Amino acid sequence: MTAELISHSPEAAAVPSRFDALRSIVLDTITSENSKRNYALAMDELSAFCQERHQSVSRTVILAFRAAMLDRDLSPSTINVKMSAVRKLVTEAKRAGVIGAEEAAQMADVPNVRQQGTRLGNWLTKEQAKDLLAVPDRSTMKGKRDYAILALLVGCALRRTELALLDVETIQLREGRWVLADLCGKGRRIRTVAVPMWVKQGINTWMTAAGIEDGRLLRRVTKAGKPKGEGLSDWTVWSVVEQAAKEIGIQRFGAHDLRRTCAKLCRKAGGDLEQIKFLLGHSSIQTTERYLGSEQEIAVAVNDSLGL
Repeated sequence: MTAELISHSPEAAAVPSRFDALRSIVLDTITSENSKRNYALAMDELSAFCQERHQSVSRTVILAFRAAMLDRDLSPSTINVKMSAVRKLVTEAKRAGVIGAEEAAQMADVPNVRQQGTRLGNWLTKEQAKDLLAVPDRSTMKGKRDYAILALLVGCALRRTELALLDVETIQLREGRWVLADLCGKGRRIRTVAVPMWVKQGINTWMTAAGIEDGRLLRRVTKAGKPKGEGLSDWTVWSVVEQAAKEIGIQRFGAHDLRRTCAKLCRKAGGDLEQIKFLLGHSSIQTTERYLGSEQEIAVAVNDSLGL
């Protein structure tokens, strides 16, 4: 990618580099805040890697960067996200005329890491989900909000970013029931999510107590118990889930695990696989099958009957 892209001279460090400009272009093309953070981190790691080696970006360096991530025991999915960011950087460098088409093709051709098998992930049983929902003190303003957060994650399988950005106007009546209408999710795919009545009751309690009529559904709550501001970050959503999970004795549990919990409980209750696909907003039913681990039965496993 030539020495102009990532320069190692002290003089060049004093002014914005070609790399910084391309990095900004890449981030401007991404709409998801979560993806933007991940891509920014990946490009910064690549830049630091090049600086340490005193080399500019090339196919050889990208292969070494990928190998270094494997040595760190990062998961295939994490490595592949970082590789996507690198390819995006290469594409923008080619468009800007920093590198030629042939060089760009060679660098973009570095393969992803193959993931063997299916990651099981974390989820809650029905009883654990009930325990989790019982954690927030619903006599307080924060407790009412946190219950609404947990209820929407468990009951509607939302991603944490989708929940943080949820507007009151999205909650609408359709065919005699409440839904989250035309929700824009990952990959800008649009879906409509049914809202169970118990979830809607939690939403109503929070909205009434906080005096919310429009705008963002979730707001920050001050130490004095007053709603404040126009929105909540997705990291706050993650923190609410993490703290609630610790209260019921579960460590290393995040908001996405509640999305998987919803899907798992729907399936165990006899939910149709295609309808679960619509609920999750997946592009294919095969993705949903992998997500659920539908082919593997854990509760009643085949090796339980060995008789040994």
